Amino acid sequence: MPGPLTYPEVGATLRVAAPMPPGYHHVERRVRVGEGAEVFRRVADGVLAWEVLRGAGLDVRADASRVVEGAEVTSTLRLGPVRLGAPCRVVGVFDESDRAGFAYGTLRGHPESGEEAFLVDREPDDVVWFTVRAFSRPGAWWSYLGGPAARAIQHRVTTRYLAAACRLADTTRPRNA
Repeated sequence: MPGPLTYPEVGATLRVAAPMPPGYHHVERRVRVGEGAEVFRRVADGVLAWEVLRGAGLDVRADASRVVEGAEVTSTLRLGPVRLGAPCRVVGVFDESDRAGFAYGTLRGHPESGEEAFLVDREPDDVVWFTVRAFSRPGAWWSYLGGPAARAIQHRVTTRYLAAACRLADTTRPRNA
């Protein structure tokens, strides 16, 4: 197992009612993806099979085909000829009847230090929501120097995660399209 996580606040993105740790840049974005148990299950299954990452345009290499606690994954973002690899370890997973998702934390070699969670919830009114919660700070000298650019990239990728979850929920396309 490669080295330890690069931050101490493990699991903080999964404690939705608690504030995220200070000293980090925080992201919390939520989108309504649809209604009903079928939509919930489709989005939850996609999240737990790394499909939200792939749907955001990332190349995903994971040591498990489905998200499990302790799994290691490297997602790679292509920016023209540049490839940015981001190694992480899954620190929490849940798959319940109305709530599913996971959080992963950064490992050595990731440009940032922190954690990100991908959460799917079906509320009592049957509305299904997808949420991305993250906290991060520069983990490499070049990400520190590129602060504004790093935030812009994070915002862009988060927007792509939300769009990917919406595509997973789309009931007008065949599932394998």
